Amino acid sequence: MKQTAIPFLFMRGGTSRGPYLNRADLPEDLDQLAKVLVAMIGSGHPLNINGLGGGAAVTTKVAMLSRANDNWADVDYFFAQVGVEDQLVDFKPTCGNIMSGVGPAAIEMGLVAAQDGETIVNIHAVNTGAKATAVVQTPGGIVSYDGPARIDGVPGTSAPVALQFMETVGGITGAFLPTGNLIDTLDGVDVTCMDVAMPMVIATAESFGLTGYESAAELDENADFYARMEAIRRLAGAKMGMGDVSKSVTPKFGLLAPANQGGTIATRYFMPWKCHPTMAVTGAQCLASCVLTPGTVADGLAARPNGSPARITLEHASGLIDVLVDFSDSNDGFAINSAGLVRTARKLAAGETFVPASVWERN
Repeated sequence: MKQTAIPFLFMRGGTSRGPYLNRADLPEDLDQLAKVLVAMIGSGHPLNINGLGGGAAVTTKVAMLSRANDNWADVDYFFAQVGVEDQLVDFKPTCGNIMSGVGPAAIEMGLVAAQDGETIVNIHAVNTGAKATAVVQTPGGIVSYDGPARIDGVPGTSAPVALQFMETVGGITGAFLPTGNLIDTLDGVDVTCMDVAMPMVIATAESFGLTGYESAAELDENADFYARMEAIRRLAGAKMGMGDVSKSVTPKFGLLAPANQGGTIATRYFMPWKCHPTMAVTGAQCLASCVLTPGTVADGLAARPNGSPARITLEHASGLIDVLVDFSDSNDGFAINSAGLVRTARKLAAGETFVPASVWERN
């Protein structure tokens, strides 16, 4: 079988991993690109046995990088979520965990010049238009992956990657509250539909007869919950102006409950057809924003900080994640300005990945 070689880095970014590619090495047409990514990941098999995927949504993600075309950003980051089994590719969302590896990958690829000590990489998230700044550890002008930072869901410690997210409100729907309401009642369940870094439908665990402390595995075994949640998610998607979302991973779904591990609030995040084993960086920003916004379904579940920036500690299925949110609350209304998190990344492999020439043959 003749195959097409594509240069790649294989990296862990936050609690996700996947290939990081140069956009110039891939087909421009999105339909053709989707076929290439399906073949590269091995979508269509539960173990992705014929590709680079790992049989879970957090291991079937792809980052495509290029030099930015505007005066602010250094690199354009185009994200793709490849389905594990359905051979579908969703280009609508972005991924904050994978973004944790964008700064290091951009330096490794030669798209951004490293500085001695730390290198600031300004990132434009192509899918949503959001902006983010990554501070990468580069002693001696070389990316370092060794350090003291620890994130729940990843063993050991690594060099910290400090991320600051800006212009994340309304990236997909164009509005902080896409339905215009703080609370909507859909199929008898109160939800808050919010678009901060990721469009989400957020409800209390109690409204589904859950505690909110169930493990990811316990939730994934609850077929009745998923059926009801998916029906509400589709109704919300239409109400948010996103149309038919039955084949899209957005909007994502989140559940809230009172904290029981010393955090601000307990959360579970859905991708949306599986419970995230930890927490999405984008989802963390949206859930934290929901906690900070008066009048949402989070009311009464957590003490709301008065000052800005506010540190919101989300309890998730594998531990905790901190989000530092800068917000404004005035007579003009409530507004999210930016959010910061610390993640880690690690280069796992580098070289060439191959797809059948019958899928794509470079001219």
